[in-house]
Amino acid sequence: MGEKKTLNLPLIGNIILTKGHSVLGIILGIIAGGILILISGVNPFDAYGAMLRGAFRNWASFTNVLVRSSPLLLGGIGVAIGIKSGLWNTGIEGFMYLGGIGAAIVSTMNLGLPPVLYVLLCFLVGMLFAGVWGAIPGYLKAYRGVNEVTCTIMMNYIAVYLTNWIVTSTPIAQPEAFYPMSLPFAQATYLPILTQGTSLHIGPFIGIVVCLVFYFLLKYTSFGFRTRMLGYNPIAARYAGVNSKRQMVIIMVIGAMLGGLAGTIECIGLRHRLYMEYVTNVGYESVAVALVAGGNPIGVLVSALFFSILKAGGATMAIETGVSSSMSSIIIALCVLFVVGVGVADEKSASARKRKAKAAAAAKKEVAE
Repeated sequence: MGEKKTLNLPLIGNIILTKGHSVLGIILGIIAGGILILISGVNPFDAYGAMLRGAFRNWASFTNVLVRSSPLLLGGIGVAIGIKSGLWNTGIEGFMYLGGIGAAIVSTMNLGLPPVLYVLLCFLVGMLFAGVWGAIPGYLKAYRGVNEVTCTIMMNYIAVYLTNWIVTSTPIAQPEAFYPMSLPFAQATYLPILTQGTSLHIGPFIGIVVCLVFYFLLKYTSFGFRTRMLGYNPIAARYAGVNSKRQMVIIMVIGAMLGGLAGTIECIGLRHRLYMEYVTNVGYESVAVALVAGGNPIGVLVSALFFSILKAGGATMAIETGVSSSMSSIIIALCVLFVVGVGVADEKSASARKRKAKAAAAAKKEVAE
């Protein structure tokens, strides 16, 4: 039986990082977005200028970029370590909701704890809820062979509807609210605002630290070695003594806990309640962040900030030029498509060159004989 061809995600990620395909894909995505803006009747230079002004006009504008990057940094790392291990963790959206649920349960109790302990408890419970949720697709993938993409996407829907039920029909739901939401959180659980007059909290800086920590873990520790080996060659990893099934579950749980932390920070840092569908599509944007970064934690840091600039500046672009507010999301999608396309095209080109070189070597050997 012939070997089944699959898309080697870890290999593509490393190609992107080592040969600059991520940068090329982003440039092509921006150019393609400019063409679409031009077709809509707007000068793309004016549109992109408005976008940059919206992101960098002043300190308050840039803090908006940082705040938007917080869930993308944490969610992107959760997906990135999956890419390195050969797993597609598309469940970040659901993990964020579970983190928010955990934070809401703790924050609405008004336990009277000191703020630092209260915030840490919210982090712990949110990550615990999400970690248990993530263990389900991890176990099904590792021990039952269930496709992790299908499983995590289906569980995302369950998480969304579970959240909707909690904010409408449970004791922590706000009675007679104009929009489904929980009771207000205890003020001791609020993340401190770092700059008055803005919404900047410590979430983005937690995300940056997590990116740096996982860069070190993946590159210099036995955990990172096992993770990368599992992604590059699962068979060799098993022969080397790596418990592949256990490692898959661990990777999925870690990604889930990071997603849960992102959801917790969104709740206690910005909203101070749990709302219905409060992180719509942010988890899926985290998948795009990790893919553009090629699974590299430092790349996640850069791509998360880039996506946040597009999202934060997109509103200004729409107001000043009349371009549709969805154009920033379209540009993000184009960047992802071009990054993947360039990486795959180069991989196929390299494979073709290797086959030609082998054929030429075989021909020379026959002539010599």
